[in-house]
Amino acid sequence: MGIFSRIKEGLKKTRSGIMGRMEGLFARSSFDDEFYEELEEVLIGADVGVETTMQITDSLREKVREEKAREPQQVMDILKGLLLDILGRDVIPLELSEQKPTVILVLGVNGVGKTTTIGKLAHRYKNEGKKVLLAAGDTFRAAAIEQLEIWAGRAQSDIIKHQQGSDPSAVLFDGVTAAVSRGSDVVLCDTAGRLHNKANLMEELKKVRRVVEKALPGAPHEVLLVLDATTGQNALAQAKVFNEAAPITGVALTKLDGTAKGGIVIAIANELEVPVKMVGVGEGVEDLQPFDPIEYVDGLFTDGQA
Repeated sequence: MGIFSRIKEGLKKTRSGIMGRMEGLFARSSFDDEFYEELEEVLIGADVGVETTMQITDSLREKVREEKAREPQQVMDILKGLLLDILGRDVIPLELSEQKPTVILVLGVNGVGKTTTIGKLAHRYKNEGKKVLLAAGDTFRAAAIEQLEIWAGRAQSDIIKHQQGSDPSAVLFDGVTAAVSRGSDVVLCDTAGRLHNKANLMEELKKVRRVVEKALPGAPHEVLLVLDATTGQNALAQAKVFNEAAPITGVALTKLDGTAKGGIVIAIANELEVPVKMVGVGEGVEDLQPFDPIEYVDGLFTDGQA
């Protein structure tokens, strides 16, 4: 199954759930106040968020009036265009540094699929012929270290770990310096994932970022925040707090296939102004995919095959 089909399949719950109401909305003969009120309900229900929904519907009213759009397909095309104005139209990949190694700092609260995302990224880079090193910086959970070891084995990648309870910054410092000496292409750094509203975690992440930069000037090259799509607006709240501690360069959104409210992607892009770079649309190792905004928007509205 290609990436197009995977994203389409992953959005099935969103499309057949609340977004499925779009079909009825656009079947009407006039686009009056009642239409826009219902559209607001649909978007808010799909976790697009109140602020972003109001922005979209206000812009839609204006453009429909300017373009004198009367046909349902015309109005839908305008709406799709507005969504793409927010999301952008290009796939924005995780960038690899010209000077090796590329250091990717991965953040996220416990339970969002952070360690699994790291493992899948390691697998992806390994398949691309890259030499990968994993740094087990979530030292507060023994299970996180063990899980990362399993993924390192699957991806045939090096791993740097310390004992549970060790200083996370020390682990990541050792990981980055080891990657430099071993000629690694990519370092994937796991971090602690205790609740995002704990001030000590935020301070820990600030320290981790400083230490990584000390180990390799210019690092981290990417700060990837992993969010669980099924948590909706709570994911957006997490993102805002994490962004203050370690300014994020991209989002990996997991479990997009498990929610009927996949509109959270739009809220994240609009309110954080940070691109969604990867999406998880299944359990398989290949189901972590680069995010394609055009395919995402198309997948919200249509069932068509690739």
